[in-house]
Amino acid sequence: MSSSAPAYVPGHGLLDGKRVVITAAAGAGIGQAAAVRCLEEGAALVVLGDTHAGRLAETQSELGDRFGADRVRTAVCDVTVEDQVAALLDLAEDGGAIDVMINNAGLGGSVSILDMTDEQWDRVIDVTLTGTFRCLRAVGRRMVAAGTAGVIVNNASVIGWRAQVEQAHYAAAKAGVMALTRSAAMDFAPHGIRVNAVSPSLAMHPFLEKVTSPELLEQLKAREAFGRAAEPWEVANVMVFLASAYSSYMTGEVVAVSSQHP
Repeated sequence: MSSSAPAYVPGHGLLDGKRVVITAAAGAGIGQAAAVRCLEEGAALVVLGDTHAGRLAETQSELGDRFGADRVRTAVCDVTVEDQVAALLDLAEDGGAIDVMINNAGLGGSVSILDMTDEQWDRVIDVTLTGTFRCLRAVGRRMVAAGTAGVIVNNASVIGWRAQVEQAHYAAAKAGVMALTRSAAMDFAPHGIRVNAVSPSLAMHPFLEKVTSPELLEQLKAREAFGRAAEPWEVANVMVFLASAYSSYMTGEVVAVSSQHP
């Protein structure tokens, strides 16, 4: 069993010339890794949405310096606010149609059902599940209107399949994202639009470390076959695969990015 991450995989031009939108993509984590990977894979434009203006500005500066300022745009976007979702997509469509949308925004938390309030439940469902629905609906309508064979990739979680203590709201939301993915794929297929999802188990990044105890993180790592968490870019690699022509026959699929055993 290896606890070391593998060597970073270089880009292969899988998204050459594509226009990509990613939610919750500033600062760190899977969304940020997906933005980097898309740029490395040749995306002509990557538009990032996030609720944190400061982190967005830092991310735009960093990625702009690295890949070219004309290839990176950002907008403050809360996926629970439909007008902000529309503004993010407007920014992406300034100059051409959207090819790829990665719905990465989600919200978790740890609380027993016995102590959970309606407000805690509603907030996680609104961001994680309904937010994904809002983005799917908005970008799907635009892709249909533009006549583009676009691709949508949603971020689910293995918690949608596997029980974990104090995660009922998050598990329900992520299971909903899986079902939403399958249903949206059927609605969008006549228009040539593909919809798939990734389902990561444990991906390590600074935000996760802030909200999870070291003891729980070690327990979760021990459940993984490789004895480690995934690097965010390892999850992003699968997102890029699903966004690319290499997965042209796949739609309505939920792909586990996991080494977790029962």
